[in-house]
Amino acid sequence: MNIALMSDENRQELMVQFCIAYCGILAKHTLCATHTTGRMVAEATGLDVELLFTHDHGGCQQIGARIAYDEIDMVLFFTGPKSVAYEDDLHYICHLCDTYNIPCATNIATAEMLIHGLARGDLDWRDVVRSRKTKIVL
Repeated sequence: MNIALMSDENRQELMVQFCIAYCGILAKHTLCATHTTGRMVAEATGLDVELLFTHDHGGCQQIGARIAYDEIDMVLFFTGPKSVAYEDDLHYICHLCDTYNIPCATNIATAEMLIHGLARGDLDWRDVVRSRKTKIVL
């Protein structure tokens, strides 16, 4: 599974702690992240994280494009309720996830539910959907 990690400045440490706690599960998947969040996660966990642009330079749009092209299977986007600077990006990413049926967590409680489901295989349906699309295109 391809997992995108994003967080605002006030939630980056929470994302790092989350990734430390679930490092064993995340290590089995492909991770990408906006630059600062991804760098912090990679340094703290040793996980291989593809670093995209920073938030200010279009990292959110890069993740959005990957969602639209069915290259992302799950999004973890930790924001705070008072993160006005990320409000438009959060709406953009959540809208794309809703449009393309991508599981998305914006807080740690939902992220834990998704990560446990990922470990159990509850999200394996994404592979089935993707393989059917590939067969149709071929």
